[in-house]
Amino acid sequence: MTSFSELRQKAGLSVAEAALHTGFSERTAYRWETGDAEPRKAVIDTLQHLVKTRSSGPAQFTFIDLFAGIGGLRLGFEAIGGQCVFTCERDKYSQQTYKANFPGDDHDITGDINDVELGEIPQHDVLLAGFPCQPFSIAGVSKKNALGRKHGFACDAQGTLFFRLAEIIRHHRPKAFLLENVKNLVSHDKGKTFHVIREVLEEELGYHIDWRVIDAKSWVPQHRERIFIAGFREDCGFSFEDMVVPDPVRGPKLEAILHPEDGQEAPEPPYTGGNIGTVSEKYTLTPKLWQYLQDYAAKHKAKGNGFGFGLVGPEDTARTLSARYFKDGSEILVRQDGNRPRRLTPRECARLMGFETEERHFAIPVSDTQAYRQFGNAVVVQVVEAVARHMQPWLAVCLQDQAHSAIAESA
Repeated sequence: MTSFSELRQKAGLSVAEAALHTGFSERTAYRWETGDAEPRKAVIDTLQHLVKTRSSGPAQFTFIDLFAGIGGLRLGFEAIGGQCVFTCERDKYSQQTYKANFPGDDHDITGDINDVELGEIPQHDVLLAGFPCQPFSIAGVSKKNALGRKHGFACDAQGTLFFRLAEIIRHHRPKAFLLENVKNLVSHDKGKTFHVIREVLEEELGYHIDWRVIDAKSWVPQHRERIFIAGFREDCGFSFEDMVVPDPVRGPKLEAILHPEDGQEAPEPPYTGGNIGTVSEKYTLTPKLWQYLQDYAAKHKAKGNGFGFGLVGPEDTARTLSARYFKDGSEILVRQDGNRPRRLTPRECARLMGFETEERHFAIPVSDTQAYRQFGNAVVVQVVEAVARHMQPWLAVCLQDQAHSAIAESA
C-alpha cells in the first residue's frame, strides 16, 4: 500500500474525492494510488492535515454556514473545535470549490436560503453568516445609485436576506452567532441600516451583541477592513473591546504570499511553470491594458483624484482584493523588473486571504475568473479564527450552562 493510499483511506476519501480535494486530476491520483508516481509534499501534507482534523475527537459545538462562499468562516470555527452541520451557498462555482475542500461532509450544500424550510435546518449552537454585502458596500451603493435602483433594506434582490437570517435565528435560537460584512455597513444610509440591524437583533430577537471593524493586515499583507457582529442568546459579558489584535505595522508583507520564482516552490501549472516555478506569462498585463491603466491614473491625478492602479512589491502591503479583480487586476499589480506588472495568481490570492497556509493546501478547481471572484468575496481566515478564539470562552460558558440545565431537567 502506498503512503498516499494509506492516508487517503484514513481520511475517508475515495480516489476521486482525494483528487478533487488536492486539486489534481483523478488520473493523477490513481497513479499515486498504484505507486506509478509520487505525490507532491503539499498533497501529503493536505491529507495528513485532514486525517488529523477528523481524528481530533468529538466536536465541541455545532454550527451552520450560511452564504458560505468557499468556507472562510467555517475554517475559522473548525479551528476551535466546531462541526459544520449545514451549509448554504447558491453560487454553483463556489459550491464546487467548497466541496473540493470539505469532501467529508455528511450533508449536501443547500442553494438559495429562501427555498429552505426553517425546520429543515438542523439545530445548532452557532450560526455563521457572511450575508451578501453588495447592498451595503460603497461600490454596490454607487452602482445602484447610478442605475437608479434601490439599495440597502429597500433592495428587493438582496436587502431582505438579512431578514431571512433573522427568521432562522428566531426559529432556532442558537446560543451565539457571528455575522460578517463590509465596513461600510455601519455608515450606510447615514447609519440607518445598521440601526435597523441592531434593532432586529437586540430588541426583536433579544440577543446581546457587540461588533468590531477589524483590519486583516495584522495577519496577512492586505488592507482589508470588515465588520464582525457577535451575538449571544444570554448576557454572558462578551465584548470585542479586550480582543487582542496584533500590531498591523508588524504584519507580514507580500513576500510571504508571492511565488518565489527561484526553485524553492515546485511548479504548479497553470499558475507557474518551468524548472524554478516562474509565474505564467498570462498574468502579465498586455501592453494595451497597462497603457490604459497608466492613462486612467494620470487623468484622475490631474483632477486631484486618488483613483488609479496599486503597484506593489514584496516589501509592501496590498490594497483590498475585490471580486472584480479578474477584470484588470488594477488594485493589486505586482512589479516585475524589466517587464510590465502582473496580476496575482489565484494561488497567491488563496494565500493572501489565508486559505492556503504552510499547514493547509486549498484546492482551486475553478477557472481563474471564478477563483478571483471567490477570493475577492471571501473573509480572511486568520481574522475569523482570531474572532472565534476570542468568542470561545463565552461559547464554552453557554454550552456548560446548557449541559447543567439538561441535567437538572432530567433529575
